[in-house]
Amino acid sequence: MVERTLLPTLIARARQAPVVTVTGPRQSGKTTLVRQAFPRHSYASLEDPELREHALADPRSFLRQFSGPAILDEAQRAPQLFSYLQGLVDDQPEAGRFILSGSQNFLLMRSISQSLAGRTALLHLLPFSLSELEQRPGIDLEKLNSELAPAPIPSSREVWETLWKGFYPRIHDRGLDPQVWLADYTRTYVERDVREVLQIGDLEAFGRYVRLCAGRSGQLLNLSSLATDCGISHSTAQRWLSILEASFLVALLRPHHQNLGKRLIKAPKLYFLDTGLLCYLLRIRDPEELRFHAARGAVFESFVVADLLKGALHRGQEPALHFWRDSTGHEVDVLLDFGSRHLPVEVKAGETLSAEAFDSLNWWRRLAGAEQAPAALIYAGARSYRRGEVEVLSWAVL
Repeated sequence: MVERTLLPTLIARARQAPVVTVTGPRQSGKTTLVRQAFPRHSYASLEDPELREHALADPRSFLRQFSGPAILDEAQRAPQLFSYLQGLVDDQPEAGRFILSGSQNFLLMRSISQSLAGRTALLHLLPFSLSELEQRPGIDLEKLNSELAPAPIPSSREVWETLWKGFYPRIHDRGLDPQVWLADYTRTYVERDVREVLQIGDLEAFGRYVRLCAGRSGQLLNLSSLATDCGISHSTAQRWLSILEASFLVALLRPHHQNLGKRLIKAPKLYFLDTGLLCYLLRIRDPEELRFHAARGAVFESFVVADLLKGALHRGQEPALHFWRDSTGHEVDVLLDFGSRHLPVEVKAGETLSAEAFDSLNWWRRLAGAEQAPAALIYAGARSYRRGEVEVLSWAVL
């Protein structure tokens, strides 16, 4: 069993808060994680029709059956429970009494904000990070140029095969065909979750919308163009995007607005959080096709952004990732905000680097008045090394 980075944080939060809620996309490993963390808790999955009917019809009776701490899986399926949970934890606020998990973050958050605000710790679990898949500690970019030294390549994994497979646990645990599993996953998501939440009549239009979003991964988001290409209204495109984001299928990277003397771009960038799903939606059929595909750079950049987000979320931290681009086209792919300082990160899908690969980092540091400040470049090659004050990192050390 792959040990998740979130495990110690989950256990620690359960020692402090009466309720801990774990959200994330379907099949990211939430059930496995909470049952591993709390093997002595009673367990009930509200996906079970009989249990769900009991919870909806008689919430008090349903909760009374748990004499001790309990895990309530897919808790958003019975939103009425949350008001009763509030009363129980207010009367007996012992730590770790209820562990909630769910894959529909938009429904869970609505119920939490109404009933459990201030009573629950909230954690997010995404599919495997690369370090979790490799079963080693992840890299901490905050320690760049201090404690961090370039690590050797940790495995014989091939970059394009790894990105094409993606990081959903079941694909790796069971050795499944990624294209078959992801096809089923996509159909299940569109036909079930979206139908329930958005009440969409035209599922074909939504499927087309998701694929159009995939074609824009790694690009500035233009909702008007997206809506026009899909044949829907701007407000519908915005609402559907909110569902994709709340489902942890995509993330929006916001621009950093520190004044560096240039007019800055204000639109966010769109990223898919699993490269396997992204490849499936782009109809990339095998790793070799990805190696030479026009979207190779976007897929690789999506991998890096997703892995950096996982690095924060799986430690229970709030991600502080941005990008920077000015009106003249100069851009830094990722800007990590550590409060008192910023770390610019450039992403390159090539396996070799030219001198021009460092131009954007040098440009940003000159504008920031910190030409010798630490910076990082993550690329698809196998060797990590230092070039001046720039830490050049292989994709495989993330």
